[in-house]
Amino acid sequence: MMSLVNVNLGNVVKKQYLFKLRSYVGVFTSLVVLQLIALLFSLGGTGGGGGGSGNFHVMINYYSGDVVIIFTILWVFINGILITTKAYREDDFSFVTNRLTNNLSNILFLLTASLVGGVTAIASGILLKVIRYFFFNAEPIITTFSISTIEIIYGVLATILYVFLFGSLGYLVGSLVQLYKKLAIILPVAFFGILFALASRDIMLVEGVGEFYFKETSFLLFTVKVITTSGILLIVSLTISNRQEVRL
Repeated sequence: MMSLVNVNLGNVVKKQYLFKLRSYVGVFTSLVVLQLIALLFSLGGTGGGGGGSGNFHVMINYYSGDVVIIFTILWVFINGILITTKAYREDDFSFVTNRLTNNLSNILFLLTASLVGGVTAIASGILLKVIRYFFFNAEPIITTFSISTIEIIYGVLATILYVFLFGSLGYLVGSLVQLYKKLAIILPVAFFGILFALASRDIMLVEGVGEFYFKETSFLLFTVKVITTSGILLIVSLTISNRQEVRL
């Protein structure tokens, strides 16, 4: 009996997951649009400077896919919230389902979205440099265009992990809002309140969190940190979802 239950659970999750991939095509379309917009914003450079003396002048411009990555993170965070809403949950009524299978298929969808978002974000960063190098009139003296294969691999993996982390955070926020509707108003107010507070004072805690996730030099340790944090966020989301089922 246990074997039959496990097989049925796996089949239901698989069917829901494949159904969501087909139904949520618009999610990936919006990703392409956002990344194209971010790419346009990045054409002017993400930083730089200049200097010179007499007839000698040097301009330094930095081009990277950071803006594309930020847009991708915002995209997955918002969609992490959206897939917890009632409109998306009603799509699962086509299946014999429960909260567990719904959550598992959602997590698989978020993971897929993170994979797609991470790969395309890094690819967009490389495309940005290609466009600047070949299609804009410039006379570069020094270029650092070469990227090793291992750097690309680490970059893709790190971006996927970051995107999945924020997707998990969005899923938690969405689960909280579905359980406590008033949080839909409280959370945005609290978020911007915290931003203003951070802008007005030097808070060591925030710096510590930033260093914990964004300045880790060991890729293995970074992976453990992100996966552990994402796992905790998703477990809390599942717990909240179960409470919501009881209330319903």
